[in-house]
Amino acid sequence: MKYFSKFFLYFIILFIAIWIIPWCYAFIHTDRSYPGLTLYSPISKNFLMVRVGESDLYRMWMSMDGKIYTREESDSLLPFFFVRQLISDGRFPDSVCGTPVNVQLVSSTNFTFYKSAYDINQNSPALYPLMESQSKRVDLEMPSDVFRITDSGIEFIEMESKDINTSKSDLFTSVLNKKGFKYPATYVNGNPTTRKDYDEGYLMLDADHKLFHMKQMVGRPYVRAVETPDSLNLELAFLTEFKSHKTLGFICDDRGNLFVLDNDYQLKQVKIGPYDPHSDQLVIYGNLLDWTVIVRKDDKHYIYAVNADDYSLITKDSIDVEDNSVFGLHFTSPKDKYVYPRF
Repeated sequence: MKYFSKFFLYFIILFIAIWIIPWCYAFIHTDRSYPGLTLYSPISKNFLMVRVGESDLYRMWMSMDGKIYTREESDSLLPFFFVRQLISDGRFPDSVCGTPVNVQLVSSTNFTFYKSAYDINQNSPALYPLMESQSKRVDLEMPSDVFRITDSGIEFIEMESKDINTSKSDLFTSVLNKKGFKYPATYVNGNPTTRKDYDEGYLMLDADHKLFHMKQMVGRPYVRAVETPDSLNLELAFLTEFKSHKTLGFICDDRGNLFVLDNDYQLKQVKIGPYDPHSDQLVIYGNLLDWTVIVRKDDKHYIYAVNADDYSLITKDSIDVEDNSVFGLHFTSPKDKYVYPRF
């Protein structure tokens, strides 16, 4: 028994060391080869990326061909990003590439969208709070109930008492039925937080992968079935709620295509390469004129400049990413929902 106890103790120490030591190394290791912030400049018609200077406190902007810009040059080349600096210097332009601009317009059209494989693959309870979209109050408020979609309808559950609100559930279920929603839902997405300017409820895919928009307006259900081509098999939907109200969400199909759902419920394709939300990372930096779309796969960043009006491709580039991952013991992965020991 004594030898067994020692063996077990040494095994536990080795097990923890295999887990902790690589994690500590990765935590303190600075990866200078990792691409920094990259944005498309409508002035230079080129991508600019952040690079670390000789001092970690100094960041410089560099084009893809290696040209380095001063801070003042970078401010002018990226006017939508450096709005505050240009205003402080008195250099904020009246127009960019022939388009009149002002601070309010730039502020309302700038946005950042981020979605990682971890966000898609993680386990989460299928309970969703539905806020009031027309409360007539400036600040949004969380409701006292949450909803779930079952095999036969939608149920609203009071969080404090755990009771089902039958009348509200029947009302929303009847409207969903009239719109042709097939149960159960295959995907539901919203932004359940009060830290936003307005609420648009949820985008949902039903059992037939048809797209629906649902929200609550003055206590009543609003449900819209979005018409999509039969050739599309939609897989995921991400509600956006940007300040401009121009887009309602981003939609992915099973062939790696990315679409924009605009505020007129029109589905328009973003002309970029294939994007797999279950394994890739997607980042979009948007402004009045263009979007910088970055799709990170395992060993490469694919960077696209997209027209903000019709989502057509302006230009594209790519950056190789060196794999600096450290061998060690892990229990989770962003590419699945399971917890188990893995190397």
